[in-house]
Formats: sequence, structure tokens, C-alpha cells
Amino acid sequence: MIEVVGFIVLGLATGLLASTLGIGGGIIFVPSLVVFFGFAQHLAQGTSLAVIVPTAVVGAYMHSKRGRVDWRAALLIAAGGIVGGLVGARAALAIDPDLLRRLFAGLLVIVAVRLVSSRPHRR
Repeated sequence: MIEVVGFIVLGLATGLLASTLGIGGGIIFVPSLVVFFGFAQHLAQGTSLAVIVPTAVVGAYMHSKRGRVDWRAALLIAAGGIVGGLVGARAALAIDPDLLRRLFAGLLVIVAVRLVSSRPHRR
């Protein structure tokens, strides 16, 4: 029962952060599932991808209601994302779980450093 509550709290927190900050939920889901719930890296990544779909749909819908979604760009990016998802999933499944976890952690560090050191661009 405590695990069920933990999963629901993780979903609430991730949905809030993903929709508020525009981040991919995987940045929160994957480390949380590995560290707090003992998931293997591959299982955490696959579960995260499945969970992100409803979270992203709801967040995109709410932002779209306020005119804050460029649907043309979103559809073009999604088209590339489908191909990238197929290639990326095959690559991830072929990588050793420990190496995959290190690569994921490295990506998080790179993104964090870039965010802290970059200047905002006005559009």
C-alpha cells in the first residue's frame, strides 16, 4: 500500500513540475524509480516513457487552451521523435544497465550546467 501511495505522490509531483517547468517527466521519473523504488534502469526508463504520455497530453492541453503551443512545430518535432524513439529504445535496450544509468546521470549534469550558465533568449 505504501508503494501505491509513493507512486501516486511521484506522479503528482512530476505532473506538477513537468507542466509548470516544461520539463520532460523522465528527468524526475527515472531517477526516482531507480533510487526510491528500486527499479532497474531499463524498467525505470520504459515505465517513465509510458507514464509521460498522459502527463504530457494533459499539460499540452492546458497550455494549448491559453494559446501557448506551436502545434506545427510540435507535430514536426513529434515526427522526428517517433523515429528517434524507435532507434533510441533499441540502443538503450542494447546498453548495459550500469552504463545506461551513468549516461543518464551524465546527461542530467550537462543539462543542469547548461541551464545554470546560459542566458535567456527572448523570442
